[in-house]
Amino acid sequence: MIISSGTGVAGSLAGTEGDKRFPPNLGDSKSPCAKAYKAYVAASGHSAYATTPYSRVVSLYILCGAQLNAPSQKVAEGLAMKSCVATRAHYKVTNGGGCEIAASK
Repeated sequence: MIISSGTGVAGSLAGTEGDKRFPPNLGDSKSPCAKAYKAYVAASGHSAYATTPYSRVVSLYILCGAQLNAPSQKVAEGLAMKSCVATRAHYKVTNGGGCEIAASK
């Protein structure tokens, strides 16, 4: 999981979940993905959170990526997807589904 932060900030979006496309499975509140989602919600600028979709098969993984405080929502989504895909490639996983944007603002 990779979290990055840009310098461009539009009015404060801190504390909002933005456009939530599906509820991400965060698992343990101390997991890296849960921490990334909390950072996403706390971010004051355009941000996005991408994750692999939740699976009913417990043995599968949940991978994620986030981009915080990007110049625009579209840029944040693109960079969050890039982060999630890079994490997936790093762990060399091929099952469980690809990365999707779970929420962006």
